[in-house]
Amino acid sequence: MLRQFQLVEKVRDYDPQADEDALNRAYVFTVQKHGSQKRASGDPYFSHPIEVAGILTDLKLDEQTIITAMLHDTLEDTLTTHAEIERLFGPEVARLVDGVTKLSQIEQKEIAAETERERAAENLRKFLLAMSDDIRVLLVKLADRLHNMRTLHHIPKPEKRRRIARETMDIYAPLAERIGMYEFMREMQLLAFRELEPDAYATITGQLDKLTRGGIDRVQMISEEIAALLKAEGIEADVTGRAKHPYSVWRKMQERHVSFEQVTDIMAFRVITESADDCYRALGIIHRKWKLVPGRFKDFVSTPKRNGYQSLHTTVMRGENMRVEIQIRSRDMHRQGEFGLAAHWAYKQGTLPDGQAGWIRDLVEILDQAQDADELLEHTRMAMYQDRIFAFTPKGALHQLPKGATPVDFAYAVHTRLGDRTVGAKVNGRLVPLRTQLANGDTVEVLTSEKQSPEPAWMGFVATGKARAAIRRHVRHKERDETVALGKTLFEEIVRRLPVKIGDKAIKAAVERLKLADVADLHYAVGRQRLRDSEVMEALVPGVVADMKRAGVRIDPARPISIEGLTPGVAYQLAECCHPVPGDRIVGLARPDKGIEIHAIDCDSLASGEDADWIDVRWQRDSEGGTARLTVTVRNEPGTLSEMTGIIARAGANIVNLRLSSREGGFHAFDLSLEVKDVQHLMSILSSLRASDAVVSADRS
Repeated sequence: MLRQFQLVEKVRDYDPQADEDALNRAYVFTVQKHGSQKRASGDPYFSHPIEVAGILTDLKLDEQTIITAMLHDTLEDTLTTHAEIERLFGPEVARLVDGVTKLSQIEQKEIAAETERERAAENLRKFLLAMSDDIRVLLVKLADRLHNMRTLHHIPKPEKRRRIARETMDIYAPLAERIGMYEFMREMQLLAFRELEPDAYATITGQLDKLTRGGIDRVQMISEEIAALLKAEGIEADVTGRAKHPYSVWRKMQERHVSFEQVTDIMAFRVITESADDCYRALGIIHRKWKLVPGRFKDFVSTPKRNGYQSLHTTVMRGENMRVEIQIRSRDMHRQGEFGLAAHWAYKQGTLPDGQAGWIRDLVEILDQAQDADELLEHTRMAMYQDRIFAFTPKGALHQLPKGATPVDFAYAVHTRLGDRTVGAKVNGRLVPLRTQLANGDTVEVLTSEKQSPEPAWMGFVATGKARAAIRRHVRHKERDETVALGKTLFEEIVRRLPVKIGDKAIKAAVERLKLADVADLHYAVGRQRLRDSEVMEALVPGVVADMKRAGVRIDPARPISIEGLTPGVAYQLAECCHPVPGDRIVGLARPDKGIEIHAIDCDSLASGEDADWIDVRWQRDSEGGTARLTVTVRNEPGTLSEMTGIIARAGANIVNLRLSSREGGFHAFDLSLEVKDVQHLMSILSSLRASDAVVSADRS
C-alpha cells in the first residue's frame, strides 16, 4: 500500500501546485474513518481507497479526483456525512464522492424479485445517468473496479466472483474502452476471463508461453528488428512488443471459429515516434520491408475514433506464415491512446472537457426506449463494444458507426426522426438496398417519406443499439394497438361467460379494483395475459368466481405462450434447420396453413422464406433451456473424446445425442445435441472447446 508521503509526492511530481495539505488530510481522514474494517483478503479496508487513488495518480489526474478516490467509500461504509466532506474538502469533492457512492449503492442493490440480468440492467441504467453529469465519477469507479478485480481471488464464494467478473466483462471493460482507457480495459478483461473461463485461460496461457521457450524471445527479436529498420532510415522510435493477452486470442478464436494454431496474428508491436509525420514515414518503411495484409490497414490519425483515439494500425506478413500486427503513433497520441478521456482531466488542463461525451448521450437516449433488462443490455453492449467505421453525409458531416452498419443505422445516427422516415438510400451516388453494409469512407444519402414508419424486418440487419431501440419502440406501439384490440375481443368473451349482465359502471369499478389507468389498459392486460379470466371476473362482479366454481364452471382456459410478439394461443415450432436457443436473435415466418416457424436471424434457410410474412418476435425474459446442435472435429488420439465430453460436462451442459459423422485421416467429426441454458452458455462451451488442443474445430450446425 502507498504510504502517505509516497502518494503526496506522486501527485506533486506532476502537479507542483497541488494542495499538499488537502491530500494529507484526505489520507488521514480515510484511515481514521475506516479504522479497523477489514477486506476479504484480511488487509485493512483503508488500503483499498488508497490503492485506488494510487492508480489514478498514474493517470496524472487532478487533485479533486485523487481526494475523491481516497474518500469514495467513506459515505457508504462509515459514519461520515456529506456535510462533513463538504466542510473539510469543498463542494466539488463532496459532489464527486456522492456520485461515486450512489454508483456503489446501485451496484450492491439486491431485490429478491429481480433476475440477475434485470439487476445488472438497472445498475447500468442508473450508472450511465449518474456518470453523464461528470465523467470523473466514472474514472474513480473504473479504478475502484480495477483494484477490486486485482483482489477478486480473495472472495471465498465462487458465484460472487463470477458475478463480479461477468459484470466487469459486460459493463466496466466496455466503458473503459469507449473512453479510450485501453490499459484498464485489457487488464479488466484478462482478470475477468481468468475467472469466467479458467480452462480456456490456462490452455491459451500455456500456448502463449511457448513463444519464449527455448531461450528465444520472438517478441523481443522482432521489436529490435523493427527498431533497427526505422533507425537506418533516420527515424527515432521506441518499439515495444507483446504477445496478445489470452482474452484477445480467445475472442479471435471465437469470432473466426478457429483453433489456437490457426490464429496467426498473436503478436502485436507498438511504434512510438516523435510526430505524426514520423508515423506516416515509419508506415511507408515498414510496408516497403514487408507485405501488407489486405484489409488490415486502418488510419485513425486522419479519422480518430469517437473517444479521441489516434493511431495507424497495420498487419504485415513477416516470412512465409507469420502475421505481425503493428500500431504506429506519436508520443501525444500514445498518452491519449492509453488513458483516453482521463488524459483530458490531467492537472495541466486549463479548461475541462464536456463531461457528457456524445456516445453517452446516445446511451441515455437508449435508456428511455429500452423496455426490459434484455433489451437494455443488448442495446448498450452494441453501442459500447464494437469496431467502428466512418461514413459521411452528402454535406460532408462525419458519423462513426459499428462495423456491419447499414444505411438505416446511418439514418438513425443522424437523427431518430430521419431513421423512422427512411424509405431508401444512395451510397456513393448509387441506389442500394437498405440492408447493404457500409464501408469506411462511404457517402450516404438517406431517402425519406412522411408516410413511412419503421419496418419490423429492419431488425434483421441493423447493427446499432440506437436503431434497434427505435424500431422496437415503434413495433411495441403498433403491437400495443393490436394487443388492445385482441384484449377487447377476449374481454368481451369473458363478459359473455358471466351469469349477469355488465354495464359501463361495473367496468369502471373493475378498472379501479385492478389499479389500472383506463379501459384500454384493462384490454391490454387481458391481451398480454397479465390477468387471468378469474381475476377479471372477480373484479367485475365480486364473489362471482366462487359461485361459478361451485356450479362446476371452468374459468381459466390455458393459453400458453413462451415467445413474445405472437398472438396468445398461436401455435409455433422451433425450426429444425437452425435450432434457435434462448438469447439468439430470432424471427418468425408465417406461411398459410403451416403455422409459424421460429428461426435464428442468421439462418441460411431464411432466404427461401421471402414469400412468407416476417414477424418480429423474441424470447420471453424467463425463457431458459434449449437444445443446440454442434459439429465438433477432434484429433484421432487417445483421450480426445474424453476431453471433449469433459469440457461439456464442466460447463454444466447435458449431451442428449452424440453421433460419429465422419472419419478422415487423423480426425473424427461428431454431431452433438446439447441441452443448454441460453446462447451465452452455448458460446462459452464452444469457446472452451476451441481452446482445447484436442479439438480441431467446433461450430453450431
